[in-house]
Amino acid sequence: MTATAETKPAKPGWRETLTVYLKPRVLIVLFLGFSAGLPLALSGSTLLVWMREAGVDLGTIGLFALVGTPYTVKFLWAPVVDALDVPVLSRWLGRRRGWLVLSQLLLMAAIVLLAFCNPALSPWYLMFGAALLVAAASATQDIVIDAFRVESLDPGEQAAGMASYVAAYRIGILVSTAGALFVVTGFEDVGAGKNAAWTLGYIVMAGFVAVGMVTALIATEPGRSAEARADRDAHAAESPVRRVARAAAGAFSEFLTREMAIAALAFVILYKFCDAFAGAMTTPFVIDLGFSRNDYAAIVKGMGLAATLIGGFAGGFVARAYPLATSLWIGAFLQMASNLVFTGLALAGHNYWALTAAIIAENFTGAIGTVIFVAYLSALCQSPLHTATQYALLTALSAVGRTYLSSGAGFVAEETGWATFYTLSALTALPSLVLLWWLQSRGHFDRLVPAGK
Repeated sequence: MTATAETKPAKPGWRETLTVYLKPRVLIVLFLGFSAGLPLALSGSTLLVWMREAGVDLGTIGLFALVGTPYTVKFLWAPVVDALDVPVLSRWLGRRRGWLVLSQLLLMAAIVLLAFCNPALSPWYLMFGAALLVAAASATQDIVIDAFRVESLDPGEQAAGMASYVAAYRIGILVSTAGALFVVTGFEDVGAGKNAAWTLGYIVMAGFVAVGMVTALIATEPGRSAEARADRDAHAAESPVRRVARAAAGAFSEFLTREMAIAALAFVILYKFCDAFAGAMTTPFVIDLGFSRNDYAAIVKGMGLAATLIGGFAGGFVARAYPLATSLWIGAFLQMASNLVFTGLALAGHNYWALTAAIIAENFTGAIGTVIFVAYLSALCQSPLHTATQYALLTALSAVGRTYLSSGAGFVAEETGWATFYTLSALTALPSLVLLWWLQSRGHFDRLVPAGK
């Protein structure tokens, strides 16, 4: 039978595409995005400001970069989240929401503990330990939120959910950076001592965790949790250790036995490499062109943030309007094009309009690519028995390009000069484009039904 116009699924109109952001499940993910973004700076940049003001030496401050380790290795305990229930909470709220509330309670307690540390008086290792607890609780919350989002949203809502999540995540970071500093200054203005003001500021930040807790209580448990409950009931006699081991092994075996699994994993590593390779050099490039720190803050951070938020929602529109493979092609070419805009900036030199255009292009297209890419990662997590573990592993793999493959970008820039560097950086997208063509030609995205539309 020949397909007719009537039998083909119609593309969603702009009104339908817009209203998806107002669906209750997408709004729940939005508020959870705020909860995920909030703690990142409290164990990072905001904490370093507090420590430096207290006179902590730079060597000790440098060691606190290690506090971010839980975000990198969170896949190691993701099988625990998949395999085990939280006593009482899971029975009351359900499998995912029970873990979500537990991680948020731990996060709130860890932030309060950090609040009562005094960088000027406490041994550095006590403050390091408290900050590490904040990061570990935050990473655990991330594991649960990712699994909750993938299992809660319909395929057509995944990109919109991620766009909302990214926007709220950025707002959460803004609250715990600039917002926290304003709060601390406010307490100082009403007579609190410097350390007391920081303590009170961190306690206020701990209070913002309630946003995520209320959201978790209002939300409903994903329907796919029923399959996990049935599996758990079937293995009720297993010990918790064996259950966790089976979840970890199952997550690997379930994925690796799929067709083209290795090619898909290579694609996960390489898709954002073009964006990361160029992005690794943005700061030194801007400084080398003669722009000041204030220029950097106002244009790179200010305009960049706005472009990222708008680009995230644009990515949601693209992913909803087109099939997944088509959306990935669009994201890939936009990322390549944004690198070439930086080639133009290198040739233009110290030009504020050129810098603004380049920064907007980079952040706007990068956000579109990120939302579409996350929709793909979500589509790969097809088993509710292993969502948390598989998604944590996939995001860890996706960081390989940003963390390791991009580490040599500076050497390339030194040897070639900025204009040639950014032209070459656009070409780093070619391996991912070859993989994208290969996977599409062999029906990989069609097998991700219904996520592949």
